[in-house]
Amino acid sequence: MTAARHEVVILGGGHNGLTCAAYLARAGVDVCVVEARDSVGGCASTVAALGGARVNICNCDHQLIRSTGVIEELDLELYGLRYLDLDPAQLAVPWAEGDAPWLLFGDVDRTLEALALTHPDQVDGYRRYVADLLPAARLVLEMTAGVPTPLGVARRLARARGRGLGALLKLSRRSAADVLQDYFTSDALLGPVATTGPAVWGLPPQAPGTGLGALGYALRHTHPVGRPVGGSGALTDALAAAAVAAGATIHTNSPVQTIMLDARGRVAGVRLSDETRIDAGTVVSAADPRRTLVELLHAPPARARALVERWRARTTRDGYESKLDAVLATPPRPRRVDPDHLTRLGLTAEQLQHATMVVAPGLDGILAAHRAAAAGHVAQHPLHLANTPSVLDPTVAPADGHVFSLEVLFTPYNLQGGWAATQEPHRWLREFATLMEPGFLESIRRFRLVGPEDYERDFSMPRGYAPSFAGGPLSALLGTDRELTRYTTPIPGLYLTGSGTFPGAGISGAPGRNTARVVLSALR
Repeated sequence: MTAARHEVVILGGGHNGLTCAAYLARAGVDVCVVEARDSVGGCASTVAALGGARVNICNCDHQLIRSTGVIEELDLELYGLRYLDLDPAQLAVPWAEGDAPWLLFGDVDRTLEALALTHPDQVDGYRRYVADLLPAARLVLEMTAGVPTPLGVARRLARARGRGLGALLKLSRRSAADVLQDYFTSDALLGPVATTGPAVWGLPPQAPGTGLGALGYALRHTHPVGRPVGGSGALTDALAAAAVAAGATIHTNSPVQTIMLDARGRVAGVRLSDETRIDAGTVVSAADPRRTLVELLHAPPARARALVERWRARTTRDGYESKLDAVLATPPRPRRVDPDHLTRLGLTAEQLQHATMVVAPGLDGILAAHRAAAAGHVAQHPLHLANTPSVLDPTVAPADGHVFSLEVLFTPYNLQGGWAATQEPHRWLREFATLMEPGFLESIRRFRLVGPEDYERDFSMPRGYAPSFAGGPLSALLGTDRELTRYTTPIPGLYLTGSGTFPGAGISGAPGRNTARVVLSALR
């Protein structure tokens, strides 16, 4: 059995693990990243597929990472990271026949102008929504930019002069559906923000405590949405390069078998599945928190047993999302878009194709889709996030067409009839085609499905579920589940990071950045 020695070992080379590694290495820490897959990036990566296409594992739109300071602080542009801005960032496409799609811009006034053309009766509600919730959205971003200790949060509230705090408190106590219905009456506006909020957490908007999910539109008005040139994985490639340049070591094809402890119950390193031992006094796990604490820890010390048993008792949630990647001869063109509206907004038909399409039913339809998944079915009209990244970024395109992605919610892990023989992907494409101009189905050259079973097998997501921090800023402030909100555990030297910790899922890098600060403070 071979052995190596490092000061810190990080489990998992997703974007948060790499972010944490880069910050630690730049501070002079001897850090090693071990990644089970043959490449880094996790769900933020971009892979070659479908005969020459560059395909994102998950959605390619990045916004939160552009608000955290990670890009500037780690000088990621020096390592090839470059963003192409999206404006408009989103085209909301209602399932309801006869309801017009509408555009969401980064600028509030342009969004109101677009709404006035398609949904004039919703303009006043959107104006009130922005006035009430934009300060809360800015405050959320401010609070996620550091470790959520009471002192740290107090400082951020002082910088924000408390603006948005009242709205944030109300949001934390309500469901997203209740909040949104204070402002909008049309499913065309209620559905899309619920789709990009609670639905991507695996929850219906009527679920208690999902009020923060109502901030989706407001967040779009805080920082520009963009896509990295070369695909989402250009971010993780730059993070890995920055970490290595600062002295970090990265090992791929290195699944961890055990987190080792010494006789005093302190972290001693990790043992890989090939029996390689890496000695280290600090281990940071960017893996699923439950897997870290229940499966990788053997014989935890007495002071950690209550924590481990609490996690052992938690039910493993099922995955709820699938993704179709396709090569198209021509990009899809949404129906019911008035060319005169585009002209008045100063847009071309190609610029319209840059935006991500959010296809959604109303709130009741989203709830019905969630219930259908619980019964092993996919709703007749699923929730979709669709885009054609190669229109804006030709570097990801194959030689014979365009790259198209269609994310589908809610798709159950235990699909009736099983995933192996299902015809659901064909049905999804047919249903989506009804919202596009003629020719969409005929333009499909080839496609692939990535479903819950694939996420489980290829990305170590139990039952296809991507862990996500379930609490909001207030639970983080109170220190609920300290291993998730303070990144520390009762085992000296063991820390957690990643999407299961505060502030949660999405491409932000905030968990990795925050955890690095905690680890550095302990090491110093």
